[in-house]
Amino acid sequence: MALHLNLLHEEILAERQRQRDPLKIGLLVLAGCGAMLFIYYAWNAYQTLEIKSHLSKVQNEWAKIEPQVTAAQKRSDELNSIINSTRVLDGYIDHRFFWAPLLEKISHCVAPNVQLTAIEGVVLDDGGITISIEGMAAAREPRSAAEDLRQMLLEQLTKSYHDVKVEFKTLEDLDTMANVAGVKTPMARYNIFVSFGATEAPKPAPAPTRVKHIDESS
Repeated sequence: MALHLNLLHEEILAERQRQRDPLKIGLLVLAGCGAMLFIYYAWNAYQTLEIKSHLSKVQNEWAKIEPQVTAAQKRSDELNSIINSTRVLDGYIDHRFFWAPLLEKISHCVAPNVQLTAIEGVVLDDGGITISIEGMAAAREPRSAAEDLRQMLLEQLTKSYHDVKVEFKTLEDLDTMANVAGVKTPMARYNIFVSFGATEAPKPAPAPTRVKHIDESS
């Protein structure tokens, strides 16, 4: 049997112990972790630089177009202000009240023995109309003549407006007499208060037309 002698046994054992040294292994692991962290932070730093570069580019582009955006915003505000003003004016125009048709209706209610001395009208904030009518009536029964005027006003205004109210504020006899066709006639002074809604009263729907069927056989 052959005999083998290993003269490097101690050196090989020492080398194996050095390779298995926990401190060395720990240092290698720590070095590996450090390398990974370095790579990770280097990658994050690269992304950060890319983001900053993109942000700088966007800021430069915004600096170029910002004056145009600001001018467009100001112009938009001006146009909105004009549109709002136009809407308000359109509202005033669409909802304005015409006095001429009303005065025409009142004139049709005045009889020859009734005189108007003053008319004062006001348009209220809620769209309503109030009118104060002062005048004198001359007749055998002057109060009846004034009442006829009130009834005529109520009848005529109700045809075109809604919520019509026609009331006497004052109605008093006068001591003076009026000369009507050479006849002295008693007089009365009146003050009539009128109120109604400015919008026109809704017109009644037309009655349905009935069609008469003719029997051709008859």
